Amino acid sequence: MSIKEIIKMGHPLLLEKANSVIEFDTPELHKLIEDMIETMEEASGAGLAAPQVGEGIQLVIFGHDTDRYPDDDSIPFTVLINPIITPLSEETEDGWEGCLSVPGMRGLVPRFQKINYKGYDQFGKLIDRDVEGFHARVVQHECDHLIGMLYPLRIKDLRFFGFEDTLFSE
Repeated sequence: MSIKEIIKMGHPLLLEKANSVIEFDTPELHKLIEDMIETMEEASGAGLAAPQVGEGIQLVIFGHDTDRYPDDDSIPFTVLINPIITPLSEETEDGWEGCLSVPGMRGLVPRFQKINYKGYDQFGKLIDRDVEGFHARVVQHECDHLIGMLYPLRIKDLRFFGFEDTLFSE
C-alpha cells in the first residue's frame, strides 16, 4: 500500500466527470482501494473519491467513527462504485463542510437530509441504502467529486466560506 497525493482545487481532473467502472474484483482496483484507504486515514478524512488521487473513475470510499466527529453518528466504512443518489425528500439542511482537496477551508453547504444511494462494492455486490443526516451529507459530498463538483460550488452565500482557523477562531 502507498499514500497517494491528494490533488487540490484548481486541478482540471477535479472538474471532470468520472468514468464508470466496468470491471470489478481486479488486482488493480483492490490496490487502488487499499491506497485510497491509507491516504484517507493519513489525511484524517471521512471520505475520499478516486478523482482526488488522480483516478478519473466512479469510486468513492467513506466512513468514520465517532472519535473524529463526536457530534455525528458513525458511518460504516464503505467502498461505493458507480453510485446513484436519489433524494428521499426535498428537505435540505445547511452544514459545514471541508474537503481534502480544499485544505484548511470550510463552507456552509445545503444538502438533502435523506437519500437513497445505490452502487457496487469492489467485488460487484450491490449496495442499496437509505440514509440521513451526516451519513447522507458525506455520501453526497464524495459523489459530487464524480461529477466534477467541489463543495464551494454549492455554497449559496460566500460569507459562510473561509479558512477554518479564521471562521472558528472564537
